[in-house]
Amino acid sequence: MAGGAVVHGSSDVNRVEAPVTLKAYFMCAFAAFGGIFFGYDSGYINGVMAMPYFIAEIEGEGVSELSPEHKSLITSILSAGTFFGALIAGDLADWTGRRTTIIGGCVVFLIGVALQTASAGLALIVAGRLVAGFGVGAVSAILILYMSEIAPRKVRGALVSGYQFCVTVGLLLASAIDYATQNRTDSGSYRIPIALQMLWAIILGVGLFMLPESPRYYVKKGKLDLAAKVLSRLRGQTIESDYIQDELAEIIANHEHELSLSPEGGYWATWGNCFRGSLFKGSSNVRRTILGTSLQMMQQFSGVNFVFYFGTSFFKQLGTISNPFLISLITTLVNVCSTPISFWSMEKIGRRSLLLWGALGMVICQFIVAIIGTITSSTSAVSAMIAFICIYIFFFASTWGPGAWVVIGEIYPLQMRARGVALSTASNWLWNCIIAVITPYMVDADKGNLGAKVFYIWGGLCALCFVYAYFLIPETKGLTLEQVDRMLEETTPRTSAKWVPHSTYAAEMGFTDKVGVSNVEHVTKEEV
Repeated sequence: MAGGAVVHGSSDVNRVEAPVTLKAYFMCAFAAFGGIFFGYDSGYINGVMAMPYFIAEIEGEGVSELSPEHKSLITSILSAGTFFGALIAGDLADWTGRRTTIIGGCVVFLIGVALQTASAGLALIVAGRLVAGFGVGAVSAILILYMSEIAPRKVRGALVSGYQFCVTVGLLLASAIDYATQNRTDSGSYRIPIALQMLWAIILGVGLFMLPESPRYYVKKGKLDLAAKVLSRLRGQTIESDYIQDELAEIIANHEHELSLSPEGGYWATWGNCFRGSLFKGSSNVRRTILGTSLQMMQQFSGVNFVFYFGTSFFKQLGTISNPFLISLITTLVNVCSTPISFWSMEKIGRRSLLLWGALGMVICQFIVAIIGTITSSTSAVSAMIAFICIYIFFFASTWGPGAWVVIGEIYPLQMRARGVALSTASNWLWNCIIAVITPYMVDADKGNLGAKVFYIWGGLCALCFVYAYFLIPETKGLTLEQVDRMLEETTPRTSAKWVPHSTYAAEMGFTDKVGVSNVEHVTKEEV
């Protein structure tokens, strides 16, 4: 019909998505590039806070390290900005689109970096990191949403894991640049690492202009012609292809099914929708929201950001390490080299199993580090601690690092997906901020002076992560986002790995025959 879309679905659960193409890989891989400036922005401050010139700028001449108060403020203020940036992005992603929100986040981030680069004291560096945090929060939340919605189901876990890999690359680049500029005796020692962040944001923002919007966003907005064209571009098939027709029909049918259960309302109703349903029903919106936000909290409880935020200062505190910057660089390199393992394991082993084994491995390593650090501080003991810290990072980087981001992009229905992912990401940054605030007070010599004993705390929290994963994390590998919805309705986390798709939403909603969808805005190819 004129100005409308005609779609037909399938009752075959194996025909709800086109085969994976190289084009889809490249599109998602580029979107994952956003992880670089997220990782870089999180990582550069670790080295900068230990640079003599920067310390003198903040504390004055003759001071050898930042005060715990200033260290806590500078580190945590970014996370405060990202918390609110992620929440705001949840609204923008539903109003203006996933891609537009990410590009806007890049612009805000550039403003924050410019302020930091111009700083010559505490006030401007704090203000710049706060503004940059809004941009990082928006990008980190919506990139996961965007990638989850455009990635093919068979490689979605691997491609979203690519985002975490880019985060680790950003951390490594930050450590390398810090290492290269640490001995400069001018403001370039900290301004160069800060200013380089602009490059990553510019590349991502410009590149996204060439990528399509999410087809699921267009379905949510009722623009089915656009959804079909974008899906055709993503899957490398013609619009008339049965694969495109079947996948689009399944997305539409799932959305209509969700609307039949929980109709959309006004602004506050859409946020309230995230908390609807029973706490005792695994597929309810409130249970999904709790799962997403608590999963990101648990990822922060692993303690990995202690190493990446305060590692240089911690290694310096051990006393027997001549170059703490180099050790920090090594731990970051381990992080980078370990993450690509998840590209394979996320799809072959599964999300749930990886999170369980990862938590167990981290518990063992952290308690070993804590015990060694409690018993002795000899050179050989410190070397052993560093070795087990690297093994601990290996377990995190190949499991919980990417796994938490993969799962939060999969568990929410389309109706609340943008806000659900935003809430989950905001939770990550909230706990990131809390840990960044309290850690200096726990480990600094003139405060809690826990030193290596802090790993008893991280080890205990990782034991909690293991219990959490066993009881609450479902297995979602190999399923479309719509099939994840059905799986959550019909199974429990502990039995989810055995669930197999047995029907489609398109069949249930009567889309197995061609159905005309009216009142859909007609668009040209240039608008895609």
